[in-house]
Amino acid sequence: MSAPAANVSVWMGERLVCVKITGRANFTCSVDFKALMHRLWDKGQRRFVLDLTDCLLMDSTFLGVLAGFSQKLTTPGNAGPTGCLELVNANPRILDLLENLGIAHLFKLVQHAPVSTDQMQAVAQKPSDPDRKEVTKLCLEAHETLMAINPANVSKFKDVAKFLAEDLQK
Repeated sequence: MSAPAANVSVWMGERLVCVKITGRANFTCSVDFKALMHRLWDKGQRRFVLDLTDCLLMDSTFLGVLAGFSQKLTTPGNAGPTGCLELVNANPRILDLLENLGIAHLFKLVQHAPVSTDQMQAVAQKPSDPDRKEVTKLCLEAHETLMAINPANVSKFKDVAKFLAEDLQK
């Protein structure tokens, strides 16, 4: 059985969104996380801080979603000004994954006290309970993103991507 999804809490300030991730950020929470981040982008938010103080690990699907969103934020002409995605207090294991996948450059990595959300408003979230096909499609997209960003990832994920693509054809 897979590990439970991370708990994702969101606070919004006037010009900043703080997302606290607790537990294991894996494929099971990736669909809702991606939808949340894109919804906030569509509302005009451009500065995102992910507080990873209590995030134990991120799997490749979650990392691919995160990398894809960071690319969206930093692409000029993408519906307005570019944005910023800051990862706060990533543990050494997550930092190693970011480096090994060649995606660390997509983020502002900082270590400091956990983000204070005292002056921010909590954002209510409704889990979407995505179906298997939706999760499989997102997993494929996330791995394709990782391979497109860093060609060295092709050898790591080509078999996974092939399996996911074949699974979607069924």
